[in-house]
Amino acid sequence: MNPATYLALVLVLAVAAQWLGWRLKLPALLFLLIIGFALGQWVTPDEMFGQSLLFGGVNLAVAIILFEGSLSLKLREVRDLGKPILRLCSVTVVIAWLLMALAAHLLGMDIRVALLLGALLVVTGPTVINPILRQVRPTRRVSALLRWEGIVVDPIGAILALLVYQAITSIGGNHIGHGLAVLGWTMVVSVLVAFPIGMLLTFMLRRLLIPDFLQGVIFVAVACGTVVGANLIQEESGLMAVTLLGIFLANQDLELDVVVEFKEHLQILLVGALFIMLAGRVNPDEIVRVLPVGLAFVAISVLLIRPLSVFIGLHGTETTRQERVLMAFMAPRGIVAASVTSVFALGFSDTADSIAHQAEQLMAADPQRAADLSSFAQNLAGLSDQVDQLVPIVFLMIVCTVAIYGLGIGRLAERLGLASAKPRGVMFAGSPPWAVDAAKLLRSLDVPTLIVTRRSYDLYTARKAGLRTVAADFLSEYAVEEMDLSGINYMVACTPDDNTNSIAAVQYRRVLSRANVFQVRRADEGHPKDRTTGTVSTLKARTAFNPGLTHAEMERHWREGQRVRALPITEQFGWDQFTHYVSGAVILFIVRPGSTVVATEDMSNPKMGDIVVYLGRTPRIDELPRADRDVEDGKARRRAKVHTLRESMSTSSAEEQVRERANARADAEGRPQPGGSAHRIPEERIEQDASGQRGTDEETRQRARTSSSHLDSEDIIAGTVIPGELDEPDGKSQNPR
Repeated sequence: MNPATYLALVLVLAVAAQWLGWRLKLPALLFLLIIGFALGQWVTPDEMFGQSLLFGGVNLAVAIILFEGSLSLKLREVRDLGKPILRLCSVTVVIAWLLMALAAHLLGMDIRVALLLGALLVVTGPTVINPILRQVRPTRRVSALLRWEGIVVDPIGAILALLVYQAITSIGGNHIGHGLAVLGWTMVVSVLVAFPIGMLLTFMLRRLLIPDFLQGVIFVAVACGTVVGANLIQEESGLMAVTLLGIFLANQDLELDVVVEFKEHLQILLVGALFIMLAGRVNPDEIVRVLPVGLAFVAISVLLIRPLSVFIGLHGTETTRQERVLMAFMAPRGIVAASVTSVFALGFSDTADSIAHQAEQLMAADPQRAADLSSFAQNLAGLSDQVDQLVPIVFLMIVCTVAIYGLGIGRLAERLGLASAKPRGVMFAGSPPWAVDAAKLLRSLDVPTLIVTRRSYDLYTARKAGLRTVAADFLSEYAVEEMDLSGINYMVACTPDDNTNSIAAVQYRRVLSRANVFQVRRADEGHPKDRTTGTVSTLKARTAFNPGLTHAEMERHWREGQRVRALPITEQFGWDQFTHYVSGAVILFIVRPGSTVVATEDMSNPKMGDIVVYLGRTPRIDELPRADRDVEDGKARRRAKVHTLRESMSTSSAEEQVRERANARADAEGRPQPGGSAHRIPEERIEQDASGQRGTDEETRQRARTSSSHLDSEDIIAGTVIPGELDEPDGKSQNPR
């Protein structure tokens, strides 16, 4: 196999593995490692590219990955998290390093090798954190903590590993003062390289000296140049320099959407290729040989070291107990640990051989010096067997932590109230009355909802109903980048302005994906074959609901008395019966066990067990088929369930609110309460206050009979009917709003 064929195969397998992970809702990294181990039995990347070219490319790829991740680190995210993030990147790192070194030493490793292993494994990394965050979508605070720790600690871990490596391989060793001096000089070099380059790029972008079509490739070239230039000045300072460069550019108020999108795609490709190639260098027999020690080390790290270091490091900070618990059980290792370990393991054996060669050359000229060098080379050679075990141990740590955290973090975050293992919530961008009604009903079905609109007074009804709301322009920087979307999987843009809905759809695609972003039908939709009318598909979202209606048409349905209701699809009342007896309804959502679907015109028919949420009227009893079952035995149970659901969903009716106000006035004046025998508000007055129309006692009694008739109709449908406001015989709502 030639290098071109191998590289093409790696890229194809990398993309296929990540698609498979997305499709199965499993960590893609597990598939990448399995493919890499299998491919390595056939051909290794060392055979294709050679070690020098391979690790040079790995170093540049890791730099690009860290640069892409650091472009998302905004300093405003740490306004209330500055102290926790600082502790995670300092105190927690030191504690974890020392504890892992102690654990490795107790398991039989030389203390020097144990210190190197601990330094290599303090990192987590964006390559494994970001996919988990996309799948779980935790709260904004937890997401910020994990991203900052994963990106900033990666270069810190690499520098720490370099210091330990130099101390081990330097003749006579290095004292602590020398190590601190190297660390300080590394940070100085990183700053001196990163900030001038960042200021130059900022100047060029603000003066529009870089065209859009070159921005992505220029940033990649700058990242590669930064890491190489910094490494030429001080070894292993490149990763820190490129990380600081990304953080600097991310906080300069620049339009980097083109760059971020380009580098996101490139990062996905690089991560997949790197894991497959580096895993291909590991022989499964090596993993089997270190399996007992490796599994014991993984167990100690996951169950003891990570929780202890996090709780000590975050003690006394602004984080909550739930956030600390989640952080304590979220530390998957990624590509930086794999790549740096491979480099140092290879360099260790090369260093031992180089020192032995120097000893041979000095044997005649300086026998004492040659003897010292030979003794030191033998000492390093004695450690080489343990150093060779570092790579399989680190890959075992990667596989185990990705499996443990990737598969279990969602459930833990859900139990802690910080995320949803399977997000299925709906965000409404806009607050028309039918959207508020739909949010109330979805909430009663345990579907998270969020209503976002610019003006606070537009949220009065939603807040009164106890719904989750945000008073912000959903196109603002806060809403797009910082708003907490935990538990949310869909967005429905439903403002009166079609262009605003379309812009929102484009913005939220990156967070929620194109398949989960919807808007009400645009009023300017043209004929499908007429390309001179309508809006191009890239500037609008999928049309929500079945049938898809414009904002004005949805409002008209609401004014005509239609309300948001829900009906379950059962064996006796299937989809065909629903379309027949509830004709003219607008299907909004399909709620299934564990998932929610926004209805569209091309959706598949709901199945038994699904609950159809629609905008329409409740069918009358004389319009429904009578189920073949024991009505008397089952009616009481269904009545109780309907009553419980109605109480959990609805606020007090207008009539009840009038009575409550009257009771409050009566108490204040010391009079008997309305409704008692001494004083009763006439039903006509209640009708006038509640609906704005004067009604007679006969009309009130007719209204009560109608309500009773509708409740019977709900009982007859097999399963529970979840009503909104009940309809009048003439189609008007009993509780108009």
